Amino acid sequence: MKVQTLLKELGLKKDNPGVYAARWLAGRGREPLASCSPHDGAVIARVQRATLADYDRAAAAAVAAFPRWRDTPAPRRGEVVRQIGNVLREHQEALGHLVSLEMGKILAEGSGEVQEMIDIADFAVGLSRQLYGLTMPSERPGHRMYEQWHPLGPIGIITAFNFPVAVWSWNAMIAAVCGDTMVWKPASTTPLCALAVQNLIAPVLRAHGHPGVMNLVVGPGAIGQAMGEDERLGLVSFTGSTEVGRGVARAVASRLGRHLLELGGNNAVLVMDDADLDLAIRAVLFGAVGTAGQRCTSTRRVLLHRSIAAEFTRRLKRAYAQVRIGDPRAAGTLMGPLVTPEAVADYEQALERIRREGGRILCGGKVLRSGAYRKGNYVLPTLVAAPDDLPIMQEEVFAPILYLVTVNDLTEAIAVQNDVPQGLSSAIFTGRVADAERFLSHGGSDCGIANVNIGTSGAEIGGAFGGEKDTGGGREAGSDAWRSYMRRQTCTLNWSGELPLAQGIQFG
Repeated sequence: MKVQTLLKELGLKKDNPGVYAARWLAGRGREPLASCSPHDGAVIARVQRATLADYDRAAAAAVAAFPRWRDTPAPRRGEVVRQIGNVLREHQEALGHLVSLEMGKILAEGSGEVQEMIDIADFAVGLSRQLYGLTMPSERPGHRMYEQWHPLGPIGIITAFNFPVAVWSWNAMIAAVCGDTMVWKPASTTPLCALAVQNLIAPVLRAHGHPGVMNLVVGPGAIGQAMGEDERLGLVSFTGSTEVGRGVARAVASRLGRHLLELGGNNAVLVMDDADLDLAIRAVLFGAVGTAGQRCTSTRRVLLHRSIAAEFTRRLKRAYAQVRIGDPRAAGTLMGPLVTPEAVADYEQALERIRREGGRILCGGKVLRSGAYRKGNYVLPTLVAAPDDLPIMQEEVFAPILYLVTVNDLTEAIAVQNDVPQGLSSAIFTGRVADAERFLSHGGSDCGIANVNIGTSGAEIGGAFGGEKDTGGGREAGSDAWRSYMRRQTCTLNWSGELPLAQGIQFG
């Protein structure tokens, strides 16, 4: 699909010669933001960059829209979300192509990311009739005690480049049926994806008389900082690095606001001596190589039982040699480029540290700079034989680098897995029920996600997504993650005609 045809289908129109902008964004003369293809470095388009004044207008629009949206019955809010999901269905192919073009993930993953948006919209529609509170027995006669949930208010959503549209939807669809309005700041490396989504959903919101419910601001990091400090936003949801997340948390906490953090992952797969190696290798390959290792759930470490370590390593090396690297939109490609030249530099620096600290590179470990790869951000997926105390393994490197560590038993494997600051996703491959249950017990994996005989990457939207420790503790998407976007109210109704006090207190 040609780029201009793609942008036209997604409603992206030039406001200035060569410059795209969100339709609400007024004014001229701002420095444009270049959206570049990771495949060849070419400028796809230039996007008008928002200012802090633009952000203030967007936040004000969310505030103004909130009372009417809050008072709209939740099932009717769900109907609006249902229609947004239908618009995404109509344009899934084009939006998936744009994700692949601008972010660099292969086309199957780009389309899959849009499918996540559709899935979470469907989930949110059902949720709009299930925002349940509890009824509790009162100790006082003639009293009823219960809890109910109210919309929180305008919220901020700050998303990362690696899932340029799906992570917004995890927050936005749920927050919308909960009655919240929102302001979205996407990553500066993937602005076109955000503009395309905004242009698709805006007509739906306008048709229902709620144009200010979902607002977009494409701009610099200063806007994210302003969102953290803005008392108008009852919640700020941030997806990104742990370092930046700490700053967001401090800013929001200083005003006693709420934050939802989805930060770094350093995910391990445990492969036990009785594991189905074919299954484990397929899971590890996708987990480590998918999205060029740029998922927060990407597999970073494989902890191999000593008895199968050599065989697993031999077979995994053979699988790595067959990974087809290239244009993410081309049929048959399994791994596309890293997102920016800076990401390539981080990959190279990590390789230098690995060698210096005692890791041994088994395959890969190279930047691709010739032929078809000359202009893009392409690297080889890399396998590293690592001691369990390799210092760099404590850190998340957002690249296709996988550490293989040999362990003696399950006890050691769990200890090594948990001995990192992050706690997002984890997995074990075993046929023993006792080992699986131990891994899932309170003394097992310390991660927010724990899987048995599937990999670390590719979570379904029906479960709450998020992690512990330096991963931030937030939960998005399914289960009861909706509660993050609402405020709880405990109510007691006295119909007795008397005024008994709790705890049997007698007063006067």
